Formats: sequence, structure tokens, C-alpha cells
Amino acid sequence: MSFSLTNKQIERFRDDGFVVVDKLVDEKAIAQLHTRFDRLFQGDFETGTRPDEVNWQEGESDPELTRQICNAWKSDRCVAATVLREDLGHALAQLGSWPGTRIVQDNVISKPPGGGALGYHQDNAYLAWYTPREMLTCWIALDATSSANGILEFVKGSHRWQRQLQPQGEFHNPADYQIEMETAAQQEGQTPEVIHVEVPRGGGSFHHGWMWHGSGANRSLDWRRSLVLHGMRSDTQFVPEGLGYGNGPVYSRYKHLDDCDMDENHFPILWRQDGHRTAGISTVIAAQHD
Repeated sequence: MSFSLTNKQIERFRDDGFVVVDKLVDEKAIAQLHTRFDRLFQGDFETGTRPDEVNWQEGESDPELTRQICNAWKSDRCVAATVLREDLGHALAQLGSWPGTRIVQDNVISKPPGGGALGYHQDNAYLAWYTPREMLTCWIALDATSSANGILEFVKGSHRWQRQLQPQGEFHNPADYQIEMETAAQQEGQTPEVIHVEVPRGGGSFHHGWMWHGSGANRSLDWRRSLVLHGMRSDTQFVPEGLGYGNGPVYSRYKHLDDCDMDENHFPILWRQDGHRTAGISTVIAAQHD
């Protein structure tokens, strides 16, 4: 399927810092991704390549915690076929007024019944390792969402608040998942307007990298699974003095020895206004559909 933004949605994003949308993926893709999520969290990596970050594995990790894997597109062709889509890259470029979009990383997230909260944060606070320090996110719900099942929450307009240049507080299952956001709101003299992203499965949202967001505990009896595409500008480069902060220790391994260019093998270009798209993507997606 193909997705495109309306002018009204783009305007709403720029005003609010996020926009809620529907029909990002179809039922066939959802069913496939449910199966692939289970395999990934069991350590079954289809391509033989381990994801960049594996934060939960069956039989090793606390079953009450939210499961998360980063850059599963390198390990699973079904995940790749979704997060490397050209239409989603184009949408991110439109929202950011970018010349093109690369994937920074994906997130495979599965919150079990009773699963803990994820602390409020600004995504860009983790990104001192590249420049321009801009990230936009497409969040895809693979189960119907409600305020009871640990849904994604945004603070409307908070992308215009003061920027945290380094992350603060606990991310996984903090005692008070909203405390960092509430502190920031108090410093801004703002009363936070929290929006819960309630969408049917297959719907989702786009949000700004400086948007305050998080999610509460899953108080329902249902699983809440989602697939996330984080994008950056196509002309992004590494910042040597930023290495060692945030995700730097993970993704700095892909920096060239003699320059700061981003390697398309590790940060593929999904869409660019001159028509360029990393050549190997079509091979990966074709393999999924064989």
C-alpha cells in the first residue's frame, strides 16, 4: 500500500508537533509483523545479522518489561519492507522540509499486559552524534490502541519548548514516567496538554524530534505492539565531537575513518528529491515478497 500526507496534515504537524494518521500498513503486513516480532524476541534473526540494539530476549529478560529491538530491518526482511518504504521517507521529508530522508533506526516494540511505562523524553536529546540534529518519527500501531494499553502520548506544542541536549531520567519502567516532562512544562510556565494516540491497528502518527512523548503502563489484558521508523535528513553527517554521547557508542562504529559521511549501507536513503534511493533497498524488499 502507499501513503501520502494532505496539506492539512502537514500544517497540523507544524502547529502541534505531531499528526495522527490512519492506514499506514494493511492487515496482511500486520499479521506478518506479529509473527516476525515473536521470532525476533526469541533471537531468531532471519538474515543472520544481529540488530544494533537488542534490549529484550525471551528466557533472559524480565517478562514484565516492554520488549524493544533497534534496527531489526537489518535482521528481518518483513520489518525492512515496512520501514524502508519510499512513501514513508517522502512523508518525513515533507514534514521536515528536508531534501530527502535516511533511516536513523527502527524500533520493534512490544508491550505485554502489565508491561511497564516508557519515560517521557525528547528523541533529539539522544542524538548528539550527528548533524543537523534533526529526527522525525513515524509510529505504526500493530494493535488497536487505547489509554488502557500503554498508548503513545504527546504533549501538544512541546516541540517549541526548551531543548534538552542530553537525556534525563529513566527510560524503561520509571517510577513516574511523566516527571521529566512535568518538570520541563513547569520551567516553560506551561500546563501540558497530553494527547493519547488512539488509533485502530494499522494507523499511527508522525512526531517531531523535540516533541515530549512517552507511554504509560499497559493496564489491559492485550498486547500493544508497534513498529517505529526514525528518519533523519539525507544530508546528515557524523559529528566527531558528538561521539560517545547518547547512541554514539552504538552507531559511531559506522563512521568512516577519513570523513564524516553517512554510509548508505547502514543509513539507507529512503527518498530524495532528485530521485535517488539507496539501490540495495529494492533487493531487500523484493526478497521479502518472493
